[in-house]
Amino acid sequence: MSSQQKSVVLVHGMTDTSAVFKPMTRFLEQRGWRVHSLDLMPSNGDLELDHLATQLEQFITANLLGEQSFDLVGFSMGGLVSRYYVQRLGGLERVQRLVTIASPHNGTLAAHLSKRPGCVQMRPNSTFLLDLNRDIHQLEKLRFTSIWTPMDLMIVPAHSSIVPVGRNLKVSVPLHAWMVSDTRAINVVTTVLEEPLP
Repeated sequence: MSSQQKSVVLVHGMTDTSAVFKPMTRFLEQRGWRVHSLDLMPSNGDLELDHLATQLEQFITANLLGEQSFDLVGFSMGGLVSRYYVQRLGGLERVQRLVTIASPHNGTLAAHLSKRPGCVQMRPNSTFLLDLNRDIHQLEKLRFTSIWTPMDLMIVPAHSSIVPVGRNLKVSVPLHAWMVSDTRAINVVTTVLEEPLP
């Protein structure tokens, strides 16, 4: 893979900023990756996830030249934002690998704690999730991996991160937030990103 191809975009989760990826960014950069990350605003659920995905699309257009291919990693809510970009905003044409980390692909009961629009979209059986999951098999066109922990107390139930396409990799990290900083999780992400494409 050339240095131009070895680019990855990291998309953070709810109430986070790109700073949450500092340990992962440092590790990937040491291995020769060009790492991009953005701050979704606002990230507190006030904005619907499809609008956050538009921010991601604009960031990619501004920072990755032309039709350059790249990999995409989304944490928690960021995994759903990344999926919307891939499935609805043309990302399928450019993304080589999509990795989601502790993302509520089938919703989380924790989202019932807030009535903010973005949180409502992350509830089980929300219109947003039903729409995305209706054609989730689009993701078979790229290398898709969902990384999850059975001890997740934010993604409830934890197996909501398991999807019927690609691969589901279990990493026994004790806290949701640690899924982007724990060495075990970072190593799994890196291994997935460095696997050769068919």
